[in-house]
Amino acid sequence: MLNRPNAILFDLDGTLLDTAKDLGNALNHILRDLERPEVAHETYRNIASDGAKGMLELGFGDDLKNFDFASLRQQFLDYYDNNICVDTDYFVGIEDLLLNLNQNAIPWGIVTNKPEFLTLKLVTSFPLLQNCAVIISGDTLSERKPHPLPLLHAEEKLSLALPNTWYIGDAERDIQAANSANMVSVIAQYGYISDKQQTVEWNADLSIHSPSDLLAYF
Repeated sequence: MLNRPNAILFDLDGTLLDTAKDLGNALNHILRDLERPEVAHETYRNIASDGAKGMLELGFGDDLKNFDFASLRQQFLDYYDNNICVDTDYFVGIEDLLLNLNQNAIPWGIVTNKPEFLTLKLVTSFPLLQNCAVIISGDTLSERKPHPLPLLHAEEKLSLALPNTWYIGDAERDIQAANSANMVSVIAQYGYISDKQQTVEWNADLSIHSPSDLLAYF
């Protein structure tokens, strides 16, 4: 039986926010410009957590080596930066979960591999996310997930007397980071996961199919 958490840290894309469509829009914008076939939502959805690199690899396949990757990546980021919240929203149940954490005085934060300038742009677009106690982005520190440093740094920022921190994410690197940081690792099965059967091998402490599944632990 897991004890009640006294802090919760979340991944961002695929855990708190459903950002896949806006990331897919950035990819398809580039593909249209180059008169290449666009990628359907059901194809790119589960790649969204892999960021610009993963999306471009999906869209261009083996042909990617014939392009200037740095230029394509910058085009992707520029378009995404300018259209970051067109189709992005909370996953169903996240708003209730965060409100419940606030009501129970359980501090929570965000630890993501997304670059800081994009992370902050998203957070400021969703007022409820501005209640978070700490934000660590992919370029905040010298290491990023699956290294445990970002999680440990976030926990340190929370100044907990007796840490019992949970980390929730939808990628294997999230669970690896949480396990290495001696936190309770939680898989967000509702996120961007291609093979849900494979998640058994991630050795997580808990697996949830909806954000509301966590409410029983408070």
